[in-house]
Amino acid sequence: MKYPPAMSRLSFSWYSENAVATVIFAVLALLPAFLSGYVIYIVPQYLLYGVLAMSLALLWGFAGILSFGQAAFFALGAYEMGLAPHWTSSVDPFYLALLVSLLICAVLAGVVGYFLFSAGVRDVYFVLVTLALSIMTEQITVSQSDITGGYNGMFIPRAQLSFGGVSLDLSADVPMYYTILPIVIGIYVLLRLVVASRFGKVLVGIRENEDRVLSLGFRTSLYKTAAFALSGAVAGLAGALYGTHASFVSPSLAGVLFSTQVVVWVAIGGRESLLGALLGAVGVAALSNYLTAITPEYWQLVVGIVFVIVIMAFRGGVAGALIRLGSRPPMEPERG
Repeated sequence: MKYPPAMSRLSFSWYSENAVATVIFAVLALLPAFLSGYVIYIVPQYLLYGVLAMSLALLWGFAGILSFGQAAFFALGAYEMGLAPHWTSSVDPFYLALLVSLLICAVLAGVVGYFLFSAGVRDVYFVLVTLALSIMTEQITVSQSDITGGYNGMFIPRAQLSFGGVSLDLSADVPMYYTILPIVIGIYVLLRLVVASRFGKVLVGIRENEDRVLSLGFRTSLYKTAAFALSGAVAGLAGALYGTHASFVSPSLAGVLFSTQVVVWVAIGGRESLLGALLGAVGVAALSNYLTAITPEYWQLVVGIVFVIVIMAFRGGVAGALIRLGSRPPMEPERG
């Protein structure tokens, strides 16, 4: 007995990213009704890490471009949130910081990407350049201590939003939670639309065979530049929100260690799944936080072991393993 194709794909629909994302975001929306305290404080920070991971997944998972520079854009966004109140008195600094973070990081990534991709820089050479970008950003934040606070970091007060005549104080954890969560959901939906569009399909084609896409008449360097600019903008926006949530930013946020952590999050969660990257960042960041509390000497070793196991056992990360498991057709029953 053979099952019809529609029935054979039934199990795969269970693992549909859209359905899983809907359930997860619904649970997150209800979380403050059942929990309080530290959990409600830290979850938005993990979600912003997830946005940073999605920015890399867009670039690495769909365009095949590995970048170690996402931490640089993240840090730039956070520092912009701290500097914005000193730049204006007529415009709400929170909204200004979000806008400027988007623009600065998009332009910086676009300019760097244009020159690199137009020159045919690929693979390990692009990785090295983006790694250098993170190192340079960290050194600049250290050297310009009069502006950034240097190694001491910069204190960033939590924002107070105003909508017309209504104001919202984000100093409490619950208002901050319900401010960040819709933004995270909106970014996820936007990136899902991007990867499902013609632009996203061209990126996948570049990942699979760039020479063939180039022979079809597509200017692949411009597509890759646009993808890098978009990923930089998303990372910068996440950094700006992180700055006002954590109320502090330091040069280590742009460092090599944090850049490497972002790659680990995406590799474990699944680089070809935006939701996988998001959950990978949340899960690994939560695990790291827990291990730091119970074994501060060896938490990095444990995370490293988890990373090696996932890479060896699950091609495409945890999300890739679940998708392959769900797409298997059901076994035919034995004939009596």
